[in-house]
Amino acid sequence: MTTTQNQLQDIFREVFDDDDIEISDAMTADDLEEWDSMMHINLIFACEQKFNIKFALAEIAGLKDVGELRRVIEEKSA
Repeated sequence: MTTTQNQLQDIFREVFDDDDIEISDAMTADDLEEWDSMMHINLIFACEQKFNIKFALAEIAGLKDVGELRRVIEEKSA
């Protein structure tokens, strides 16, 4: 697991208040019952805070899975 992925896993566990969440690049909102639109906003905000980045609306709309989220974060953090 990459450092970014480890940090993302911590963010998911905090946002969803579930220490048992194990993320993968293929994970989508369909994989977590609690992952609705409000939780998505909380997740994006938490990522922006943790990685000190800002997502463009188009980037957020284009995210299809956790792997894409990780890649965008890594590109913005580079």
